[in-house]
Amino acid sequence: MKKILFLAILLGIAPLSLFAGEMTGIAEYTGSSDFNRVKAGAQWQFGLNWSVGAEGKFADEQIFKDPIYAVKLPIAFRTDAVSFNMAPFYYFKNKSDKNEYNAFGISGKLVMTLEDDAINELYSHAYIGAAFARQQGLRTMDSGSVSDQYYSQAAYTLGLHKNFYRAFSFEAIGTAFQYPDGITGVTAFRGILDQQDLVALQSYDIVHELPKYTAAARMTRLWADRRATLYLSYRFGEFYTADPEHAFVLGNTFTLTEWAVCDLAYNHLRTVHNENKRDIFHAQLRVVF
Repeated sequence: MKKILFLAILLGIAPLSLFAGEMTGIAEYTGSSDFNRVKAGAQWQFGLNWSVGAEGKFADEQIFKDPIYAVKLPIAFRTDAVSFNMAPFYYFKNKSDKNEYNAFGISGKLVMTLEDDAINELYSHAYIGAAFARQQGLRTMDSGSVSDQYYSQAAYTLGLHKNFYRAFSFEAIGTAFQYPDGITGVTAFRGILDQQDLVALQSYDIVHELPKYTAAARMTRLWADRRATLYLSYRFGEFYTADPEHAFVLGNTFTLTEWAVCDLAYNHLRTVHNENKRDIFHAQLRVVF
């Protein structure tokens, strides 16, 4: 039943393509020794400013007996001066370990143009983001008590993106997390929510731990005439329920055809003192119809 609902939500929005303009399809695989994740989705352009889409995610993780299914419905509005997007998401119930897990929430981002010099191809943008989620899982306190309950959290992001010399771009991102239900005394939380659905954490990992904050920087080499990039990013994050962590990503986007673009990336993560190292590989195909 869960798989049927998962596919129905993805396919239910497909008729929109009959009334929309350009459509972009996305297929993505991310894997490591701990998990395999597949995403698929599409986004439809309406007129010059609006787009709407649907995305489905399937994750098979070693730490959960049953696979995790989630759907997301992104909506975006874009102009030259400002753009806004939001994406409600929902995780189907998962009963691994005889406990019940689920999650739902919404994320949003407002992007403002600070510089738009088309003649010299110089651009800069600032953006702010906010997200909220609730998830049902197992909360462990420092007293040793464990409770099965819903837990709320929010995330707030500030970012700046700027290009240089028509060949490079730089991005700096900072995110802070808030827990309206309180975080004092919480030593662990077992849930299926991936924190990446709240905010992009500059890694391809599945993040179940409860973060305090993250800070990241990304440098990209651009070849606009070839529609290709080479990017390198670094992120540091502190967590309430895990050790601080470093994340490094090296990736390459390149054009396969006029209507298809591929993104390949390698992600290395490690906690402080070089403990708990892991490697993740990512591949995405984006097709425009």
